[in-house]
Amino acid sequence: MTAVTRPRILVVGAGFAGVACVRRLERRLAPHEARITLVTPVSYQLYLPLLPQVASGVLTPQSVALSLRRSTKYRTRIIPGGAIGVDLRAKVCVIRTITDEIVNEPYDYIVLAPGSVTRTFDIPGLVDHAFGMKTLAEAAYIRDHVIAQLDLADASHDPAERAARLQFVVVGGGYAGTETAACLQRLTHAAVERYPHLDPGLIKWHLIDIAPRLMPELGEKLGRSALEILTRRGIEISLGVSIAKAGPEEVTFTDGRVVPTRTLIWTAGVVASPLIATLGADTVRGRLAVTAEMTLPGYDGVFALGDSAAVPDLAKGDEGAVCPPTAQHAHRQGKQVADNVIATLRGRPLQPYRHTDLGLVVDLGGTDAVAKPLGLELHGLPAQVVARGYHLGALRTGVAKTRVLTSWMLNSFAGDDFVRTGFQARKPAKLRDFEFTDAYLTPDQVRAHVEESGRPVR
Repeated sequence: MTAVTRPRILVVGAGFAGVACVRRLERRLAPHEARITLVTPVSYQLYLPLLPQVASGVLTPQSVALSLRRSTKYRTRIIPGGAIGVDLRAKVCVIRTITDEIVNEPYDYIVLAPGSVTRTFDIPGLVDHAFGMKTLAEAAYIRDHVIAQLDLADASHDPAERAARLQFVVVGGGYAGTETAACLQRLTHAAVERYPHLDPGLIKWHLIDIAPRLMPELGEKLGRSALEILTRRGIEISLGVSIAKAGPEEVTFTDGRVVPTRTLIWTAGVVASPLIATLGADTVRGRLAVTAEMTLPGYDGVFALGDSAAVPDLAKGDEGAVCPPTAQHAHRQGKQVADNVIATLRGRPLQPYRHTDLGLVVDLGGTDAVAKPLGLELHGLPAQVVARGYHLGALRTGVAKTRVLTSWMLNSFAGDDFVRTGFQARKPAKLRDFEFTDAYLTPDQVRAHVEESGRPVR
């Protein structure tokens, strides 16, 4: 088989799902069997579970950004850009490159793993005044912003402004929000010791969620343990509460409270990438409706997985149950999709996705943690050992493992210098500034673009 006639496999997205798929394809396919292409706007895989530790300065950004060019083999072609539309009938993916050129990428098999974006609601002022915690840039920016609030409060002669700058609100009582509030609270309370003119009692962290329980997936006992840990550390937790409106200097809760603050961090869940809406295919709560083999019914050679696909959860045995959008599922699904793509190429039967739950870990900073490995409930130092051991094991490269372990050890002994870099110091960087959700085409625009420009052969 010549290079020209090799089947073209296009993988969209370099998260846990996409990277796991590419790496498996590289290992199990001979070079003559297929051409592999990966579309991603950044040249790294983000280890998202450790993002709160980047925001709090425990880890450097490089520690959780795993280079794709280091870890994928040279045979995979990487297109730096974002997929903004897919014509499933013509088998063409429309890509906006990092040079802002719009190109067509034809494929024979496509693996859709574009991930998710922050879920927002029609709350007045939210996207204009809230910070997100979904990207590496957001985590780095939030660290700078939080330390800046201490600097600005220390410099202020207005008691009301000083108090407002030292109040912080995190929305979202899931893993991301809880870990973010916990890690940043430790940052501010350690940093304030370097500000002798600031009253530590003015620092107040609020964690709110519309749900009646904190991290309900952990179960009642561990959820209550996490609640007690955070409350003991001075974080005010309000459940059954959300945001009514957000302004530049205050946030209004749905229970009527008005909190003067310059820091609103929004972590209230995710939704499938806007790319999914360009397909014109059936969805389940915004996620692409796929089979247990992660194929798209009615379309040849289309696979979807991860946060953007409603993959049936066969382990639960409940009709209609789908896998939650977690890194654990995405990584395993990536491997299974790769095997199913290979099975399709070789004329073999596809296998459904099944999993055994490894459990959950929540790192609350220091020696505070809760974990549920294989159903065993832990808290405190044993949970912290399990949580950090899990993350080390999940990091894909030896370089990343070494960086993270070294940073943990250095931080535990030497602490933080609380230096801010001035990252985008003169430019606001709120929810609307990082995810570019308005960049995608409509299904009609995708078809029109493909028809107008033709299908270039690469």
